[in-house]
Amino acid sequence: MTEIQTALGPIDSSDMGFTLSHEHVAIGFASSTHYPEFNDRDATFERVVRYLSEAKTGGVDTILDVAPHDQARDVRLQADVSQASGVNIVVSSGTWLDVPYLFEYVPIDRIADFYVREITEGIDGTNIRAGILKCASDTGGVTSNQERVLRAAARASMRTNAPIMTHTYAPDRVGDQQVAILNDEGIDMSRICIGHSNDSTDLNYLEGLLESGVWLGMDRNLKHGQTPDWQVRTQIVKTLIDRGWGNRILMAHDYDVAIGLFTPEARAQRDADNPDAWLFISRHVLPYLKELGATDADIKTLMIDNPRRYIEGAFQV
Repeated sequence: MTEIQTALGPIDSSDMGFTLSHEHVAIGFASSTHYPEFNDRDATFERVVRYLSEAKTGGVDTILDVAPHDQARDVRLQADVSQASGVNIVVSSGTWLDVPYLFEYVPIDRIADFYVREITEGIDGTNIRAGILKCASDTGGVTSNQERVLRAAARASMRTNAPIMTHTYAPDRVGDQQVAILNDEGIDMSRICIGHSNDSTDLNYLEGLLESGVWLGMDRNLKHGQTPDWQVRTQIVKTLIDRGWGNRILMAHDYDVAIGLFTPEARAQRDADNPDAWLFISRHVLPYLKELGATDADIKTLMIDNPRRYIEGAFQV
């Protein structure tokens, strides 16, 4: 197997187990971890440990926490909650939607150097190393600065073999733009997962992405605006399995339990919308997939084998 980096140091990829591939311990904006007005670390620690411990009891072994520097990543918090809960946490480098103004002017290779340092040396003065790269584009498509991030991430990935996880707005087919840019950099497309793809039910779009060689992130289960409900999202996953794409799908919730970023009312609404937190897939999606005809082997592929192969780079065609 392959050594992978987590918040508590390297583990063997064979120890990843049941893995959620696109989650967040806590989210915010760049530097918000320094301001208790926006991030209550103690309260967040308590909640994250409670929910992660429940997830661990429910069978979750590993999460890929894809919050990079501009999304309130706190590697010390990630290490603390991992230690307390027993859940492995893979930490992310890269850049989310809050691209620093500076990135418009510095050479792309310098941005790549920053990502490589976080992957090979450590983050924020610690020896905690990133095991994945995050890039993001949203409604309206890829902006010029987001293109620079995508190109920097591709170059960093090619230097380190770290995989890339993207954030997209699938109804606008933003994944197609990301694939074109990353492919132009010459990266092995099997190192890329196009995230939030199950915000779309367009099978031509989804299979087009798969045919490009990337992984498909089916990593949301709650409605976002006019996007599908979880049952329709699950039906799409089953259709893709039936069409032979089951070994190219990654599953997750894109969920967090942070305290401070949201108003108390908004936090309460998010909790009410998903009282199962990081167990929604286990309690609802996987049983429904089995009702639709998925096998135990299909479930193992989705939740254990695929995340491990994605992290390892051992891609199956």
